[in-house]
Amino acid sequence: MKILSVFTFINIFLIIIVVSMKSKNKENNFNINKDTKIIDIINNPIFGNFGRHIFPIHKHISSSLTIENLSSIYTWYNYMNPEKTIEIINYFINQIQLGNKIFYDIYDLNEKQKDPSLKETGLFFFRGNPNSKFAIVNAGGAFSYVGAMHDSFPQALEISKKGFNAFALIYRQGAENACIDLSNAIKFIFKNQQELKVDINCYSLWGGSAGARMAAWVGAGNYNYGNEKIPKAGTVVMQYTGLSEVNGNEPPTYANCGTDDWIANYQVMNKRINKIKKNGTNAMMEIFNGLPHGFGLGEGTVAQGWINNAINFWMKQMK
Repeated sequence: MKILSVFTFINIFLIIIVVSMKSKNKENNFNINKDTKIIDIINNPIFGNFGRHIFPIHKHISSSLTIENLSSIYTWYNYMNPEKTIEIINYFINQIQLGNKIFYDIYDLNEKQKDPSLKETGLFFFRGNPNSKFAIVNAGGAFSYVGAMHDSFPQALEISKKGFNAFALIYRQGAENACIDLSNAIKFIFKNQQELKVDINCYSLWGGSAGARMAAWVGAGNYNYGNEKIPKAGTVVMQYTGLSEVNGNEPPTYANCGTDDWIANYQVMNKRINKIKKNGTNAMMEIFNGLPHGFGLGEGTVAQGWINNAINFWMKQMK
C-alpha cells in the first residue's frame, strides 16, 4: 500500500510538471506565427519590462494588430517580411531560454528618474562569437519613431550569424537626443566590454535613413557628450539617407540606396561617397535599380545580399 501511494504521488507530481510546462509555453506564446497579435508579444512575461521596446514606442499598437499586418505602422518602409519578424521574436525567446540577456539599459535608475524619456531607450544584443568585434545598428523613422523590427533587428541578426556581436539601439525622438543615446550606448559597451565579451577595436556603426545619419555623425566623432571622448568608428554602414556634408573626418564608409527612393537621392549619396574617397578614405556605394526607400535587407529584390558586401567591407578595415 505504501509503495502504491509513493507511485501515485510520483505520477501526480509528474502530471503537475507537464501541465505547468504546457501552461508556461502557452503563456510565453512560443508558437509565434503570422496571426500572433503584437500586443500579446509585448505583454508576454518572458520579455519582462522591455516588451514594448521591441516595437515602436511612439506608434499606437491596436489590440488587433498582428505580425501579418505589422508593416501598416512602419511608415516609409517597404518589403517588410513577416517571416523575418517571426524569426527575430523566436530568436529573442530562444536566447532568453538559454539564459542569455538580450536587453540592456544604457541609463541607470537615477538618470531615468531625472529624465523619464530615458526609459524609452535600450540595447538589444544579438550575440556573435565571444570577444569578436561589435556593431551598433540604428533603425530609421525620421527621428519620430524607431523602426527596429525592419531596419535594425534583421541586420543585427544577420551580422551575428557571421560571428560578430551586434546591438540594435532603441533611442529617443529627435536627432540630437538620438545621437546622445548612440554616444552613450557606445560608452556603455566600452565600459562593459568584459561582461559583454566584445572586442571594441574597429567597431562599426550601421543605420538606415535617420539611423544612417546617426551612424555618420557619431561615427565621425561629431557627437561626443560628457567627459568621455568616443573613439571614431572603424566603419560606418549607411542605407538610404540623403546626407551630403563631408568634413574630412569620416571613417571608411559603405552606403547603398535605390534609384526610386523618393526620400533619399542616390546621386547625393554617391557624390558624398566619392568625396570621402577623394579624401583618401575607403568608401563604397551600391545603387539598386528600381528600389524605393526603406528596403531593409532587400530580401527577394535586386538588393538581396548587400549586407554580406557591407560586412566584407567592414572586415577589410580590420586588417
